[in-house]
Amino acid sequence: MSQRLGIIGAGGHGKVVAEVAERVGWDDVVFFDSRYEAGDRRHGHWPLVAIPEDAGAHPCDGYFVAIGNSRSRQQWSEWLVSRALPLVSLVDPSAVVSAYAIIESGVLVAAGAVINVDSHLAQGVIVNTRACVDHDCRISPYAHVCPATALAGSVVVGAHSWIGIGSQVKQGIHIGDDVMVGAGATVVSDIDDKLTVVGTPARSR
Repeated sequence: MSQRLGIIGAGGHGKVVAEVAERVGWDDVVFFDSRYEAGDRRHGHWPLVAIPEDAGAHPCDGYFVAIGNSRSRQQWSEWLVSRALPLVSLVDPSAVVSAYAIIESGVLVAAGAVINVDSHLAQGVIVNTRACVDHDCRISPYAHVCPATALAGSVVVGAHSWIGIGSQVKQGIHIGDDVMVGAGATVVSDIDDKLTVVGTPARSR
């Protein structure tokens, strides 16, 4: 039986999500996006339809929010949950995920990522391509661990934080909410909420 996944958000990240979805068995993928109103009917290889105004429009077996902006991702995730529409997680078959990790709803674990034992990914988290989340990490809601990033053991990442591509975080570090860690940074000390840090070692900008 065909299984339809509705993806909200037709950007480049959405294309990555769609391919992961197909690799894990969703054989009918459709995008919901406002671009439909501008006349677009496809997003790359997949059909594009108008964002549903009610739960009955374009029914799907599951839904995923593929929006990079964490606040928008949260807003749409809560919209789905409030209508009792199934918000699913997607884990690429090439990812290595511990049987003892916890993955909440709306999470993407992309190709080549590693999630080690007793780590916890909260709702709406993105662990992107080839990122590594070591043992006992806590990734808070709607945070994004970018491609090729490495978190050592027992790292805490706050809600809506962005851990930039290729960055490294020392074991036991606590990163606050709404933090931006620049690409390639090396984080060796705790970071307070709402800071942007860059460099090696990472410092507030």
